[in-house]
Amino acid sequence: MKRRTVLGLLCALCCVYGLALTQPVTVSAQRSIRDITGTVVGVGGRFGGRSLPFRLIVNNYSSAEDVQRLNSALQSGGQDEMLRVLSNMNAGRIQVGNNVGVTANAIISAPEGDGTRIIVLYQRNINFFEVRYGSRSEMYRFGYAEIFLNRRGNGQGTFIPAARVRLRDGNVWEVEDFGVYPARLMGLQERGGRRGR
Repeated sequence: MKRRTVLGLLCALCCVYGLALTQPVTVSAQRSIRDITGTVVGVGGRFGGRSLPFRLIVNNYSSAEDVQRLNSALQSGGQDEMLRVLSNMNAGRIQVGNNVGVTANAIISAPEGDGTRIIVLYQRNINFFEVRYGSRSEMYRFGYAEIFLNRRGNGQGTFIPAARVRLRDGNVWEVEDFGVYPARLMGLQERGGRRGR
């Protein structure tokens, strides 16, 4: 019985491997190492007026299939289902301040004008007091960053440390910030790997 199960698994793995070889490889799904650094500047709220170091480590870009899975999850079960699917992804690491940061679950790259637009979506850490006191911020389960880099790898963007995601018009993600204004990402520079797409 054990041998038949192992043989069945080996056959299934060979089939999956064969299918993978026949699929076209896209640049967005290739493994690469990129390091994007800069500064987060708070515009309003508790973070207003403060600036902290920002770093995004890209191990790989999320594939079109990953994005479709997230979109389907958001359609079928809202942001709770999307969070469940997202928590099983790992595309890199995002760091704000001088700490080890958190897993950047999805990193989506797309050409825009003469540069690249990068969207980062991750499961944020919920603080104990948010859960204990039922804070409204507990409903804002995601962290979100949107980065624009030119051909030379320089750019800027926006950063939302506590976000809520909804679906609009069937396939458009609407990101709502818990704060009044999203923070700004300034002086971004990309190092390593291939630039753009």
